[in-house]
Amino acid sequence: MDNSQINTSKKQNLFIILSTLFLTNALIAEVIGAKILSFEKIFGLPPIALRFIGDTSLSLNMSVGVIIWPIVFILSDIINEYFGTSGVKRISYIGAGMIAYAFLLIYLAVQAPPADFWLQNNSVDSEGNPFNINYAYNAIFRQGMGIIIGSITAFLVGQLVDAYVFKYLRKLTQHKYLWLRATGSTVVSQLVDSFLILLIAFYFLGNWSLEQVLAVGLIQYIYKIALAILFTPAIYLMHKLIDTYLGKEKSNEMQEIAQKL
Repeated sequence: MDNSQINTSKKQNLFIILSTLFLTNALIAEVIGAKILSFEKIFGLPPIALRFIGDTSLSLNMSVGVIIWPIVFILSDIINEYFGTSGVKRISYIGAGMIAYAFLLIYLAVQAPPADFWLQNNSVDSEGNPFNINYAYNAIFRQGMGIIIGSITAFLVGQLVDAYVFKYLRKLTQHKYLWLRATGSTVVSQLVDSFLILLIAFYFLGNWSLEQVLAVGLIQYIYKIALAILFTPAIYLMHKLIDTYLGKEKSNEMQEIAQKL
């Protein structure tokens, strides 16, 4: 195998690895997102409950799925760095399709009739209290159409915004200041992602007030930006590992090409 074939193989392997990590984290975030996490309880603190707008208050409550979303956007930035906007768009469309496919399969699973012995074997919990496992299963996995539409829309729009902002900042910085284009693109894209899903799922297609949307969205946005900043060293580490894997010359070549895509 000559150098050209080796380089092509490395490029393909890199895209497969990054795409797999990207899609896996995106799907996991969607599946686990039904649970609302309290950060105050993790540290044994009472709810912050800061007064916000009207009767709403700010507490450190957010979807569990939000925890790993910054990882998705970091991987998106790395893909953009080496495969350009077209690479991010390609994997984003695939991701949106996979999320829709996952929701369809989950819907069918929820609708499937449970076996009697399964209900009987799980008719009580560990303390002997009556327990309906089928209801629990459905309550965890069933998500309303508004959440499904909001999730897919916010994911796709957020990814495309991230890709184009990253490309714009890369053009301005000429491959310098990786931290700036990575964090800058996340700041803009997460502003869209954090509020768009709540607006669609819970305001337009749900029963939340606009104040509630703003309160929850603001906490989620602050968390995502804080984590994106903390993860900046991880971006440089990934960049260095990829450069070592590809070789500096091939890495620079891919980044130059990516800037035009």
